[in-house]
Amino acid sequence: MSGEPVGQRFQPFTRLAAVILLVIGCLFVLRPFLAAILFACAIAISSWPLYLRLLERVKGRRWLAAIIMSVGLTLLIVVPLTLVTWNIADNASEFYDHFKGDLDTGVLSPPAWLKDIPIVGDIIDTYLRKLLGSREELLNTAKGMLEPARHFLLGSGMVLGSGVAQVSLAVFVSFFLYRDGQYIVVSLSNAMSKLIGAEQSLSVSDTVSRTVRGVMYGLLGTALAQSVVAAIGFLIAGVPAVALLSVATFLFSLIPVGPPLIWGGAALWLFNEGSVAWGVFMLVWGVFLISGVDNVVKPLLISRGSSLPFILVLLGVMGGVLAFGFVGLFIGPTLLAVGLGLLRNWTGQPV
Repeated sequence: MSGEPVGQRFQPFTRLAAVILLVIGCLFVLRPFLAAILFACAIAISSWPLYLRLLERVKGRRWLAAIIMSVGLTLLIVVPLTLVTWNIADNASEFYDHFKGDLDTGVLSPPAWLKDIPIVGDIIDTYLRKLLGSREELLNTAKGMLEPARHFLLGSGMVLGSGVAQVSLAVFVSFFLYRDGQYIVVSLSNAMSKLIGAEQSLSVSDTVSRTVRGVMYGLLGTALAQSVVAAIGFLIAGVPAVALLSVATFLFSLIPVGPPLIWGGAALWLFNEGSVAWGVFMLVWGVFLISGVDNVVKPLLISRGSSLPFILVLLGVMGGVLAFGFVGLFIGPTLLAVGLGLLRNWTGQPV
């Protein structure tokens, strides 16, 4: 038996337990803000090279550079997201009330342009006229559709509203990450060096930063490409409010099957205005070009930037939304990519 006292023998385990309890307590306190904090970290890591260049321009004044970066993020992300959310919620509510009013008065009728749609126009027009001609059948069909539609619109509005709040909080947190980022990096590097060694800590840091940038650049790059392609299509077809619709396409491209809501609405507007040919053009442009960017470019960019298989990208997007809400579109793939990168680093496989 060793002469070492029992208290000293178990002292390392006591310290470890205390640290674990402290970490659990901190996570419990920060849990409501965890999504915004993770998103802010992803933003700061992705834009850190830009922040360093800006820091040189302002002669090392960290608070000024942090303010400029935060204001830029607000103008680029928060303001467009808020405007699009407000317009979508307002127009959706107006459309719902208008349709419900027409339904109550019995003045609904198929639009005239419906018959001009090639191949299927006459079939759809005949069916709708038969449905609208029978008030009883119309009411039965509408009862089954209006309530789910209302709940869907309300749910979508809540998701977008929550996204605005999360992104706003993330921008606020990013200010402190920019201002104190250099001290945070040094502290984390020292802690990791003590835990896993200096050489491994550098490798892990490089893997994390490279992976986060790859995923964020992939998501944002794809969104930008889709919005540019959509803007070209809107301009060619003569759709109004091109700037607003392009911003909406940029934001909705982060959501699975989001862009069809934008270019599909533009196509319906063209049909309603009697521009059947341009409406068909908008549908073809949307399916093969706008959505084609999403189906091809996004998996390519994300997978190349982070070496993340497409299935994990897909699961990361869906699981991230379920776990973190709107900002989970970014957090989900990023966390999976970082986890896979660290696993490959640990096993010695090429990242």
